[in-house]
Amino acid sequence: MSAFGRKSGVSGGSTAMRPSFGVARPMKSGEGSAAPIPVPMGGEQFPPLPAMDAPEAGPNNKSDALTRLADRANGVAEPGYQAEGFEASVHKIKEQVLPRLLERVDPEAAATLTKEELSEEFRPIIMEVLAELKVTLNRREQFALEKVLIDELLGFGPLEELLNDPEISDIMVNGPEQTYIEKKGKLVIAPIRFRDESHLFQIAQRIVNQVGRRVDQTTPLADARLKDGSRVNVIVPPLSLRGTAISIRKFSEKPITLDMLRDFGSMSDKMCTALKIAGACRMNIVISGGTGSGKTTMLNALSKMIDPGERVLTIEDAAELRLQQPHWLPLETRPPNLEGQGAITIGDLVKNALRMRPDRIILGEIRGAECFDLLAAMNTGHDGSMCTLHANSPRECLGRMENMILMGDIKIPKEAISRQIAESVDLIVQVKRLRDGSRRTTNITEVIGMEGDVIVTQELFKFEYLDENEDGKIIGEFRPSGLRPYTLEKARMFGFDQAYLEACL
Repeated sequence: MSAFGRKSGVSGGSTAMRPSFGVARPMKSGEGSAAPIPVPMGGEQFPPLPAMDAPEAGPNNKSDALTRLADRANGVAEPGYQAEGFEASVHKIKEQVLPRLLERVDPEAAATLTKEELSEEFRPIIMEVLAELKVTLNRREQFALEKVLIDELLGFGPLEELLNDPEISDIMVNGPEQTYIEKKGKLVIAPIRFRDESHLFQIAQRIVNQVGRRVDQTTPLADARLKDGSRVNVIVPPLSLRGTAISIRKFSEKPITLDMLRDFGSMSDKMCTALKIAGACRMNIVISGGTGSGKTTMLNALSKMIDPGERVLTIEDAAELRLQQPHWLPLETRPPNLEGQGAITIGDLVKNALRMRPDRIILGEIRGAECFDLLAAMNTGHDGSMCTLHANSPRECLGRMENMILMGDIKIPKEAISRQIAESVDLIVQVKRLRDGSRRTTNITEVIGMEGDVIVTQELFKFEYLDENEDGKIIGEFRPSGLRPYTLEKARMFGFDQAYLEACL
């Protein structure tokens, strides 16, 4: 026997004669002459693992994953939408009727009428134009033509159909020939098409002009909003290479509450209760998440818990928050004029808001040095202030807040900034849009304080991924951490301490 436990004469590279670990048995009489009993590789204590590509390994096995990758690699790009049949014929007639109709209509007088009144006025004029063109339409085609013409004159043309569909949450126009919409978290191509680039550019101008903004080659970027509060971003050539691009984030006509988010499966019942108490007890809340994850929706839902007697100021680049309180004053930034002067930033509005006697200040989104002004407000008698920012986790959210303050050339050390954040923020609510299109509240995290130069946090709730079903829907579980919340003292001041403790445990 050598010093390494090998018998002399056995090759170091050979493992054929080496006994398997954990399978030694006592010798029995006659066993030396009997045929050896086959032992599974690894012994009885360590049976071999099932093959990863075996059919019984479930729907997410290796072969299925590689098949999906191959299908994606060999996929063909989806063509743009082409109008056919009835729809194509109506649009063709519209192109003939519209110029003659505009000759007979006073645009200023038409702008003062509602769509219903304009429809009544247009009906005989449309019939007159159709008679001139020697075009005969049935009742259905007449109504369709009237709608298309009125949308063209008073509305946003082909976009009107999409804006009126309550199931659509996002509209993305990528030039005149391609438009995508989001339905139930999935992107699909929309059944509309613009006449040409000038037609699309005209509609983009109409949208931004409604809120006193402009878009042209000198100012090719614009943020705007529709009358219902939907957010609009427009970018035009030469920055957009495929023509004018319009992105519309639609908002639900019916205000979404925390109870509705719970029923949608975005959070558990205990999380819903904890967030209601946090909103009512004037905790300072930061809502963190990626683009399209539901940050603004969560902020609107939390605002429902604000006491109706409190004065609330909201500050945004493009006003999109729809608070459900009587004493609410929305403020909006102003872009620079043609000479590059006169811009009013979010930081300017936050400083001014402090002189307007607010109980709470709510920022639609923080992107820069205005973060420091908001933290100062949270620490000077404006408890219950809220904001949103882009981050992928609560820890990253704190790091981004530090970086945004440092971007503003504020001459204070990083440790002082971290301490300001730790003393100001009470809760971080992390929301995520998962790959199946669902939006979930994945973390509710408390900010406790400082330990050295590190901000200490404590997780109250977490969403844990478990599996996904055959339809691709993600299955998970909302789990409370079972820890006593650090913010319990704030809840006790409002009489919610027992309910808050029960929700978190």
